[in-house]
Amino acid sequence: MNKAEEYSQPMGLDVGTSRIVVARSAEGQYEYDAQLNAFLTLPYSKLTVSLLQRENVFHEVKGSEIVVVGNDAQKFAEVFHAETRRPMLNGLLNPHEPHSMAVLRAIVGKLLGKAAFAGQKVYFSVPAPVPNEKSGIAYHEASIRQILTELGFEGTPIEEGLAVVFGELGGSNYTGIGISCGSGLCNVCLAVLSVPVISFSVPKAGDFIDNQAAMVTGELATRLRVKKEQDFRLNGMTGGRVQNALTVYYAEMIEHLVETLRSHIASTQRLPKLDQSIPLVLSGGTVLPKGFLEHFGQALRATDFPVRLSEVRLSPDALNSTARGALMAALC
Repeated sequence: MNKAEEYSQPMGLDVGTSRIVVARSAEGQYEYDAQLNAFLTLPYSKLTVSLLQRENVFHEVKGSEIVVVGNDAQKFAEVFHAETRRPMLNGLLNPHEPHSMAVLRAIVGKLLGKAAFAGQKVYFSVPAPVPNEKSGIAYHEASIRQILTELGFEGTPIEEGLAVVFGELGGSNYTGIGISCGSGLCNVCLAVLSVPVISFSVPKAGDFIDNQAAMVTGELATRLRVKKEQDFRLNGMTGGRVQNALTVYYAEMIEHLVETLRSHIASTQRLPKLDQSIPLVLSGGTVLPKGFLEHFGQALRATDFPVRLSEVRLSPDALNSTARGALMAALC
Protein backbone atom coordinates (compact mmCIF):
# COMPACT_ATOMS: atom_id res chain seq x y z
CA MET A 1 0.00 0.00 0.00
CA ASN A 2 1.12 3.58 -0.57
CA LYS A 3 1.30 6.32 2.05
CA ALA A 4 -2.07 7.76 1.11
CA GLU A 5 -3.73 4.38 1.77
CA GLU A 6 -2.07 3.35 5.02
CA TYR A 7 -1.53 6.59 6.96
CA SER A 8 -3.89 7.14 9.90
CA GLN A 9 -2.40 10.15 11.72
CA PRO A 10 -3.39 13.83 11.30
CA MET A 11 -2.02 15.55 8.18
CA GLY A 12 -1.23 19.06 6.99
CA LEU A 13 -2.32 20.24 3.55
CA ASP A 14 -0.98 23.33 1.79
CA VAL A 15 -3.51 24.29 -0.89
CA GLY A 16 -1.42 26.75 -2.88
CA THR A 17 -2.12 28.47 -6.17
CA SER A 18 0.92 26.81 -7.75
CA ARG A 19 1.45 23.62 -5.72
CA ILE A 20 -0.52 21.42 -3.33
CA VAL A 21 1.57 19.75 -0.64
CA VAL A 22 0.64 17.17 1.99
CA ALA A 23 2.78 16.76 5.11
CA ARG A 24 2.87 13.61 7.23
CA SER A 25 4.84 12.69 10.34
CA ALA A 26 6.49 9.29 10.49
CA GLU A 27 8.86 8.20 13.26
CA GLY A 28 9.70 11.77 14.17
CA GLN A 29 10.42 12.77 10.57
CA TYR A 30 8.32 14.89 8.22
CA GLU A 31 7.43 13.48 4.82
CA TYR A 32 5.95 15.43 1.93
CA ASP A 33 4.15 14.69 -1.31
CA ALA A 34 3.34 17.43 -3.82
CA GLN A 35 1.62 18.02 -7.13
CA LEU A 36 1.50 21.11 -9.31
CA ASN A 37 -1.91 22.76 -8.97
CA ALA A 38 -2.33 22.87 -12.75
CA PHE A 39 -3.88 21.07 -15.68
CA LEU A 40 -4.00 20.88 -19.45
CA THR A 41 -6.85 19.68 -21.70
CA LEU A 42 -6.52 17.46 -24.77
CA PRO A 43 -9.22 16.38 -27.24
CA TYR A 44 -10.70 13.03 -26.28
CA SER A 45 -9.80 9.91 -28.20
CA LYS A 46 -9.64 6.29 -27.11
CA LEU A 47 -6.09 6.02 -28.43
CA THR A 48 -4.88 9.00 -26.42
CA VAL A 49 -6.53 7.67 -23.26
CA SER A 50 -4.93 4.26 -23.70
CA LEU A 51 -1.51 5.83 -24.26
CA LEU A 52 -1.86 8.02 -21.16
CA GLN A 53 -2.90 4.99 -19.11
CA ARG A 54 0.07 3.01 -20.42
CA GLU A 55 2.44 5.83 -19.45
CA ASN A 56 0.73 6.22 -16.04
CA VAL A 57 -0.09 9.89 -16.72
CA PHE A 58 -2.34 11.53 -14.09
CA HIS A 59 -5.53 12.37 -16.04
CA GLU A 60 -9.32 12.27 -16.05
CA VAL A 61 -11.83 12.14 -18.92
CA LYS A 62 -14.40 14.95 -18.83
CA GLY A 63 -16.82 14.61 -21.73
CA SER A 64 -15.05 15.52 -24.97
CA GLU A 65 -11.81 16.42 -23.17
CA ILE A 66 -8.98 14.65 -21.43
CA VAL A 67 -7.77 16.64 -18.43
CA VAL A 68 -4.08 16.04 -17.67
CA VAL A 69 -3.51 17.02 -14.06
CA GLY A 70 -0.70 17.95 -11.68
CA ASN A 71 3.00 17.45 -12.42
CA ASP A 72 2.22 15.75 -15.73
CA ALA A 73 0.44 18.90 -16.96
CA GLN A 74 3.74 20.81 -16.84
CA LYS A 75 5.49 18.16 -18.92
CA PHE A 76 2.80 18.32 -21.60
CA ALA A 77 2.85 22.13 -21.57
CA GLU A 78 6.57 22.13 -22.34
CA VAL A 79 6.12 19.59 -25.17
CA PHE A 80 3.33 21.60 -26.83
CA HIS A 81 4.72 25.06 -25.95
CA ALA A 82 1.42 25.83 -24.22
CA GLU A 83 0.34 27.46 -20.99
CA THR A 84 -1.00 25.26 -18.23
CA ARG A 85 -4.33 26.23 -16.76
CA ARG A 86 -4.87 26.64 -13.04
CA PRO A 87 -7.85 25.79 -10.84
CA MET A 88 -6.86 28.62 -8.49
CA LEU A 89 -6.23 32.33 -8.98
CA ASN A 90 -4.84 34.74 -6.38
CA GLY A 91 -4.99 32.09 -3.67
CA LEU A 92 -8.62 31.10 -4.27
CA LEU A 93 -10.66 28.87 -6.59
CA ASN A 94 -10.67 30.44 -10.03
CA PRO A 95 -14.26 31.57 -10.77
CA HIS A 96 -13.52 31.68 -14.52
CA GLU A 97 -12.28 28.09 -14.75
CA PRO A 98 -15.05 25.45 -15.14
CA HIS A 99 -12.67 22.58 -14.28
CA SER A 100 -11.41 24.18 -11.05
CA MET A 101 -13.29 22.09 -8.49
CA ALA A 102 -12.83 18.81 -10.38
CA VAL A 103 -9.07 19.34 -10.75
CA LEU A 104 -8.66 20.32 -7.10
CA ARG A 105 -10.66 17.24 -6.06
CA ALA A 106 -8.46 14.99 -8.22
CA ILE A 107 -5.18 16.39 -6.86
CA VAL A 108 -6.23 16.36 -3.20
CA GLY A 109 -7.61 12.84 -3.61
CA LYS A 110 -4.37 11.63 -5.17
CA LEU A 111 -2.23 13.14 -2.41
CA LEU A 112 -4.37 12.17 0.60
CA GLY A 113 -6.24 9.06 -0.52
CA LYS A 114 -9.31 8.03 1.47
CA ALA A 115 -9.36 8.64 5.21
CA ALA A 116 -8.13 5.70 7.28
CA PHE A 117 -11.17 6.25 9.53
CA ALA A 118 -14.09 8.64 9.59
CA GLY A 119 -13.03 12.05 10.86
CA GLN A 120 -9.26 11.67 10.41
CA LYS A 121 -7.87 15.18 10.93
CA VAL A 122 -6.47 17.37 8.16
CA TYR A 123 -5.51 21.02 8.69
CA PHE A 124 -5.54 22.87 5.37
CA SER A 125 -4.19 26.29 4.47
CA VAL A 126 -6.40 29.20 3.45
CA PRO A 127 -5.33 32.73 2.54
CA ALA A 128 -5.81 35.72 4.79
CA PRO A 129 -7.95 38.55 3.40
CA VAL A 130 -6.44 41.16 1.11
CA PRO A 131 -6.99 44.54 2.84
CA ASN A 132 -9.87 46.61 1.44
CA GLU A 133 -10.89 43.94 -1.08
CA LYS A 134 -13.89 41.64 -1.24
CA SER A 135 -12.95 38.00 -1.49
CA GLY A 136 -14.38 34.54 -1.92
CA ILE A 137 -12.43 33.04 0.99
CA ALA A 138 -15.57 31.62 2.65
CA TYR A 139 -16.61 29.80 -0.55
CA HIS A 140 -13.04 28.61 -1.19
CA GLU A 141 -12.72 27.28 2.37
CA ALA A 142 -16.10 25.53 2.20
CA SER A 143 -15.18 23.93 -1.14
CA ILE A 144 -11.95 22.44 0.22
CA ARG A 145 -13.75 21.26 3.34
CA GLN A 146 -16.33 19.57 1.10
CA ILE A 147 -13.60 17.72 -0.83
CA LEU A 148 -12.05 16.54 2.43
CA THR A 149 -15.43 15.46 3.81
CA GLU A 150 -16.07 13.41 0.65
CA LEU A 151 -12.78 11.61 1.31
CA GLY A 152 -13.77 10.93 4.93
CA PHE A 153 -11.59 13.59 6.62
CA GLU A 154 -12.43 16.29 9.12
CA GLY A 155 -10.96 19.46 7.63
CA THR A 156 -9.89 22.47 9.70
CA PRO A 157 -8.63 25.68 8.04
CA ILE A 158 -5.51 27.52 9.14
CA GLU A 159 -4.38 30.81 7.62
CA GLU A 160 -1.20 30.38 5.63
CA GLY A 161 0.90 32.95 7.47
CA LEU A 162 0.01 31.39 10.82
CA ALA A 163 0.93 27.97 9.43
CA VAL A 164 4.41 29.37 8.67
CA VAL A 165 4.66 30.58 12.29
CA PHE A 166 3.79 27.05 13.48
CA GLY A 167 6.23 25.47 11.07
CA GLU A 168 9.19 27.80 11.60
CA LEU A 169 9.04 29.69 14.91
CA GLY A 170 8.84 27.02 17.61
CA GLY A 171 12.19 28.25 18.93
CA SER A 172 10.68 31.64 19.78
CA ASN A 173 7.50 30.19 21.37
CA TYR A 174 5.62 30.82 18.13
CA THR A 175 6.15 34.56 18.44
CA GLY A 176 7.24 36.48 15.35
CA ILE A 177 6.34 37.18 11.77
CA GLY A 178 5.70 34.38 9.29
CA ILE A 179 5.49 35.22 5.60
CA SER A 180 4.64 32.83 2.79
CA CYS A 181 5.46 34.25 -0.65
CA GLY A 182 3.56 32.00 -3.02
CA SER A 183 2.31 32.30 -6.57
CA GLY A 184 -1.08 33.90 -6.02
CA LEU A 185 -0.49 35.83 -2.79
CA CYS A 186 2.03 36.72 -0.12
CA ASN A 187 0.47 35.74 3.21
CA VAL A 188 1.64 37.48 6.38
CA CYS A 189 1.02 36.79 10.06
CA LEU A 190 2.42 38.45 13.17
CA ALA A 191 1.73 36.10 16.08
CA VAL A 192 2.43 36.27 19.81
CA LEU A 193 2.60 32.91 21.60
CA SER A 194 0.86 31.30 18.56
CA VAL A 195 -2.04 33.79 18.66
CA PRO A 196 -2.38 35.78 15.41
CA VAL A 197 -2.30 39.52 16.04
CA ILE A 198 -2.03 40.76 12.44
CA SER A 199 -2.92 38.64 9.45
CA PHE A 200 -3.34 39.72 5.83
CA SER A 201 -2.30 38.89 2.29
CA VAL A 202 -0.75 40.89 -0.54
CA PRO A 203 -1.77 40.20 -4.16
CA LYS A 204 1.63 41.04 -5.66
CA ALA A 205 3.37 37.66 -5.57
CA GLY A 206 4.91 35.08 -7.90
CA ASP A 207 2.20 35.20 -10.57
CA PHE A 208 2.43 38.98 -10.67
CA ILE A 209 6.15 38.72 -11.42
CA ASP A 210 5.66 36.02 -14.07
CA ASN A 211 2.76 37.74 -15.84
CA GLN A 212 4.35 41.19 -15.89
CA ALA A 213 7.69 39.82 -17.09
CA ALA A 214 5.91 37.74 -19.76
CA MET A 215 4.04 40.82 -20.98
CA VAL A 216 7.22 42.85 -21.57
CA THR A 217 9.37 40.01 -22.97
CA GLY A 218 6.86 38.09 -25.08
CA GLU A 219 7.74 34.84 -23.28
CA LEU A 220 5.17 32.42 -21.86
CA ALA A 221 4.51 32.95 -18.16
CA THR A 222 4.88 29.18 -17.65
CA ARG A 223 8.42 29.25 -19.02
CA LEU A 224 9.33 32.29 -16.94
CA ARG A 225 8.02 30.51 -13.85
CA VAL A 226 10.28 27.54 -14.53
CA LYS A 227 13.30 29.78 -15.23
CA LYS A 228 12.64 31.82 -12.08
CA GLU A 229 12.62 28.68 -9.94
CA GLN A 230 15.61 26.97 -11.60
CA ASP A 231 18.38 29.42 -12.40
CA PHE A 232 17.30 33.03 -11.85
CA ARG A 233 19.44 35.13 -9.52
CA LEU A 234 18.23 38.42 -8.09
CA ASN A 235 21.53 40.22 -8.63
CA GLY A 236 20.64 43.31 -10.61
CA MET A 237 20.26 44.29 -14.24
CA THR A 238 22.59 42.24 -16.43
CA GLY A 239 21.48 43.15 -19.92
CA GLY A 240 19.52 39.94 -20.48
CA ARG A 241 15.92 40.77 -21.36
CA VAL A 242 14.28 38.07 -19.22
CA GLN A 243 16.70 38.58 -16.32
CA ASN A 244 16.06 42.32 -16.32
CA ALA A 245 12.28 41.94 -16.44
CA LEU A 246 12.23 39.45 -13.56
CA THR A 247 14.55 41.72 -11.56
CA VAL A 248 12.32 44.78 -12.04
CA TYR A 249 9.13 43.02 -10.96
CA TYR A 250 10.79 41.17 -8.09
CA ALA A 251 11.93 44.55 -6.75
CA GLU A 252 8.41 45.95 -7.08
CA MET A 253 6.92 42.94 -5.31
CA ILE A 254 9.42 43.10 -2.41
CA GLU A 255 9.02 46.85 -1.89
CA HIS A 256 5.22 46.53 -1.91
CA LEU A 257 5.30 43.64 0.59
CA VAL A 258 7.64 45.45 2.99
CA GLU A 259 5.68 48.72 2.84
CA THR A 260 2.35 46.95 3.37
CA LEU A 261 3.79 45.05 6.34
CA ARG A 262 5.24 48.25 7.83
CA SER A 263 2.02 50.23 7.46
CA HIS A 264 -0.15 47.43 8.89
CA ILE A 265 1.96 47.07 12.01
CA ALA A 266 2.29 50.84 12.46
CA SER A 267 -1.46 51.39 12.19
CA THR A 268 -2.55 48.50 14.42
CA GLN A 269 -4.08 49.72 17.64
CA ARG A 270 -3.54 47.76 20.85
CA LEU A 271 -0.52 45.94 19.45
CA PRO A 272 0.78 43.65 22.24
CA LYS A 273 3.83 45.02 23.97
CA LEU A 274 6.87 43.18 22.66
CA ASP A 275 9.63 43.41 25.26
CA GLN A 276 12.08 41.53 23.08
CA SER A 277 12.91 41.64 19.40
CA ILE A 278 11.14 39.02 17.28
CA PRO A 279 12.17 36.88 14.30
CA LEU A 280 10.82 37.17 10.76
CA VAL A 281 10.90 34.13 8.50
CA LEU A 282 10.20 33.96 4.76
CA SER A 283 8.93 30.89 2.95
CA GLY A 284 7.23 29.88 -0.30
CA GLY A 285 8.47 29.31 -3.82
CA THR A 286 8.87 32.99 -4.65
CA VAL A 287 11.69 33.39 -2.10
CA LEU A 288 13.86 30.68 -3.70
CA PRO A 289 16.00 32.77 -6.13
CA LYS A 290 19.44 33.61 -4.78
CA GLY A 291 19.55 37.22 -3.64
CA PHE A 292 15.95 37.39 -2.43
CA LEU A 293 16.85 37.59 1.27
CA GLU A 294 19.43 40.33 0.64
CA HIS A 295 16.94 42.43 -1.35
CA PHE A 296 14.24 41.93 1.26
CA GLY A 297 16.65 42.97 4.02
CA GLN A 298 17.63 46.10 2.09
CA ALA A 299 13.98 47.05 1.66
CA LEU A 300 13.40 46.55 5.41
CA ARG A 301 16.38 48.70 6.36
CA ALA A 302 15.14 51.47 4.09
CA THR A 303 11.96 51.82 6.17
CA ASP A 304 11.26 52.93 9.71
CA PHE A 305 10.10 49.46 10.73
CA PRO A 306 7.86 49.65 13.83
CA VAL A 307 9.07 46.51 15.68
CA ARG A 308 12.55 45.26 16.50
CA LEU A 309 13.60 42.16 14.61
CA SER A 310 16.02 39.63 16.09
CA GLU A 311 16.62 37.99 12.71
CA VAL A 312 15.34 37.91 9.16
CA ARG A 313 15.84 34.54 7.52
CA LEU A 314 14.61 32.15 4.86
CA SER A 315 12.98 28.86 5.76
CA PRO A 316 15.45 26.02 5.15
CA ASP A 317 12.58 24.14 3.45
CA ALA A 318 10.60 26.98 1.89
CA LEU A 319 8.36 24.90 -0.38
CA ASN A 320 7.09 22.70 2.47
CA SER A 321 6.90 25.22 5.30
CA THR A 322 3.13 25.86 5.13
CA ALA A 323 2.25 22.15 4.94
CA ARG A 324 4.58 21.39 7.86
CA GLY A 325 2.98 24.16 9.96
CA ALA A 326 -0.51 22.90 9.14
CA LEU A 327 0.59 19.41 10.24
CA MET A 328 1.99 20.75 13.51
CA ALA A 329 -1.30 22.54 14.19
CA ALA A 330 -3.18 19.28 13.45
CA LEU A 331 -0.95 17.37 15.89
CA CYS A 332 -1.50 19.85 18.74
